[in-house]
Amino acid sequence: MPTSHDMRRTLGVLPANITYTDHRQELNRLVFFRLIANGLIDPAACPDHDVAELAALQSGQRRSLRQALRDHCCPADKRIETFLARYFKDCPQADDLRLPREAIVLDRHGIARTLSLPVNGDTFKNDHVESVRLHNGVVHNPRNDRRTTVGTFHVVEDGLPIPAGKKAVPRNVFVKLFAAALKPPADLAALPFTHGLDTLTPSTGAWASLLLRPIVRPAVPGVMEQQTMEVRFFAPGSLVSNLDFVESIFGNAGDPFLAENDAGLNPFGWSGHTGCVILAPHLDQITKKSLGLPRTQDATDAQRRDGMCWDKEDEIYNDGGAFKITCRDASGVIVTLIADNYFGYSKKEIKTQISYATNLMGNGEEEHAGGTLANASYNLGDAFRADSRRHNGRTFKDVARDHANRMTLMPGGYGIDKQFNEIIYVPEDALARVADLSITWERSGTTHTIALEPGKHYLAPSGYRFRLVKHPEAPSWRLVGTVGEGWFCHKPCTVSGGGKSEISKSLRDYMLYGPLYVADIETDLDLCQQIFDRPYGERWAKPYPNPKPSRILLDPDRSLGSVIKLLTPSEDYTNDYNAWLTSLPAYIFPIVFIIKRFYNPAWNGDWRSHFGVDVVNGFPGHELKKDGRRLVGSYLRVGVDDHGAWRTFKLRQDFLPADKMSTEDDISASVVVPHRELTGLNPYFADDAYKFVTNCEYRFFQRPDDAIHRGLDRQTEIDLAGPGNFISNFEPLDTQAAQALVKNVIAFDEYSRPMRKLLKRAAKKGGYVVASDRPRIVNGTPTKNPRYLQVRPDLHQPLTPY
Repeated sequence: MPTSHDMRRTLGVLPANITYTDHRQELNRLVFFRLIANGLIDPAACPDHDVAELAALQSGQRRSLRQALRDHCCPADKRIETFLARYFKDCPQADDLRLPREAIVLDRHGIARTLSLPVNGDTFKNDHVESVRLHNGVVHNPRNDRRTTVGTFHVVEDGLPIPAGKKAVPRNVFVKLFAAALKPPADLAALPFTHGLDTLTPSTGAWASLLLRPIVRPAVPGVMEQQTMEVRFFAPGSLVSNLDFVESIFGNAGDPFLAENDAGLNPFGWSGHTGCVILAPHLDQITKKSLGLPRTQDATDAQRRDGMCWDKEDEIYNDGGAFKITCRDASGVIVTLIADNYFGYSKKEIKTQISYATNLMGNGEEEHAGGTLANASYNLGDAFRADSRRHNGRTFKDVARDHANRMTLMPGGYGIDKQFNEIIYVPEDALARVADLSITWERSGTTHTIALEPGKHYLAPSGYRFRLVKHPEAPSWRLVGTVGEGWFCHKPCTVSGGGKSEISKSLRDYMLYGPLYVADIETDLDLCQQIFDRPYGERWAKPYPNPKPSRILLDPDRSLGSVIKLLTPSEDYTNDYNAWLTSLPAYIFPIVFIIKRFYNPAWNGDWRSHFGVDVVNGFPGHELKKDGRRLVGSYLRVGVDDHGAWRTFKLRQDFLPADKMSTEDDISASVVVPHRELTGLNPYFADDAYKFVTNCEYRFFQRPDDAIHRGLDRQTEIDLAGPGNFISNFEPLDTQAAQALVKNVIAFDEYSRPMRKLLKRAAKKGGYVVASDRPRIVNGTPTKNPRYLQVRPDLHQPLTPY
């Protein structure tokens, strides 16, 4: 993971003290300097006189250098060209297999995005892409709104074995495709940034190049370092948005001409593999005959099967459809041409090249996986005692000794974290109470107290964490507890659409809150009283070791979770006790749990006078209330039925969504390590070997399907309402459209607050914006593939992984 120092240059994640407006102005000056120095635009086009003058001085020097070093390329490109020269040494035109020498080097994140839009405008469009600057970032809509796999994968012959289902391509055909790829038409090579400016070379345009270092094998502390491969990515000027896309996902690895970025000089961190990707969507118009493919009657059976032959001279290669053609062998270099600019092809090719590297390297794998680190959370009600010793035997004294460098010890026997002062380390017997907002514990006959405050995280020596949280739909506050050691939910070998992203999504956005109902208030409260009065000490099927007197259900030292567990059938209980539990009506349990949740010891057992119903038309109603105030239960939405109605389920009273940290979304790298080489493992684990997995992506290419329902996918609305987004397959809305959305008050009110705030700003200030529920229209209908890049939560929320 990049450090905070290089996050801005590598990933474009800005520090809090830098705005996107300031960042854009800084990048504009840098781009003007690069273009003038490279002789691509006239210095007079630059509004900053000092930048123009300095760049003009550099321009002459750079022309002289280019002339003297016309055959020079960076180390990565040299490795690629050496491979191509060897692989195609006996093919005609093999000497033409040279990468662009004067490509604009994108050596920091953000240059690609700056180049992808006019400096003096907000829109750019050609036959391949439409780009629009937004209040919430940029939207790039490629010609095709999704990728297809039918007939897409073409592999050059005479390298590694070609898998079934892939099309085999003769070597001389690749040579001609490569030569054509490097000769894009003028409109494809034109830089969007210069649109509307007077350029010195309007007919030649420019290439842009990028260096990536995607992860191939994760680091295992004490065993191995992280290893990456190197990938060079080239795109004609008008498609520089694709480079913005891939650098946002995999990070910008800097200037490939600098020795510090030469993978060959870092043998421990380099896997030894080199990749190259060249974007060339204009190849979809090249004819089979011009590529030297045979007539059908002269072709082999395999060529006829793969369509590598023609009957008519004007037949287009691959029938004019999108394709990518790959050349690779066991030497560790892989080169791919992509004849389409849909963003998914660019990302999936990097994925393919990572997989190629892991397969050659051994003891490593690229996985099409999704995953999350999930820590179960619970509603603890109004009081909670840590009682850590019964979980792992640890005391605060142990924690203070083992983690002295992590905390500041405070008088009374608690600690404050040095990095995040909202983390408070509390003793093993700490008792938290919402009633007086306190946390207390006893030491040597003295009671110590600190305040229970919202926004703070209190850690017990077991690792269990609790905090004070306001109910999202009720005026009450409660304690929320989260287990200290979670589960890594890993979903490998997953097909597209197989639910990778869904693993890491919180259930919060799918929860509803509504009233609790009784059937007959008096009968139901009588039954609740029976449940509270029942003795529970004899429920165990086997004698319980070190038995203690069973506490009553309303004992303040018995948690809500304990009550729920006690009233849930278990194999640890007797058959008679389980039979009694199952005989109770299901609806009575939420009533028992809500009474337990709000029970106040000051009532001295008189809970019944505090719970009741309204009288409606002279008869008792059915909505349960406490002291005349509505009570709120939690429900979960799970899909819709054939009539569009939500399927809804009641959740148990202490249920809360797990705290999740997304760890994988699509591309993961893994390695297997023997147990004998590892230290510090949880004693629970005793297998022979373990798989370590890391995410290869810094941003996730999310498809927010549920965002079409305004206000449902609140995380997407929060993300899209922020600045600096990379968005695709959404409809750019102009000022008039934004104003119309705001005026439609009924629909507008359904958005979450961040999206409403964004749309109001766009309607007032003008310009373009994207709304979360407005995917772009393709062939008359909304696309099913709206996308945006989501910054990995652990990168901009450092407290979560900590």
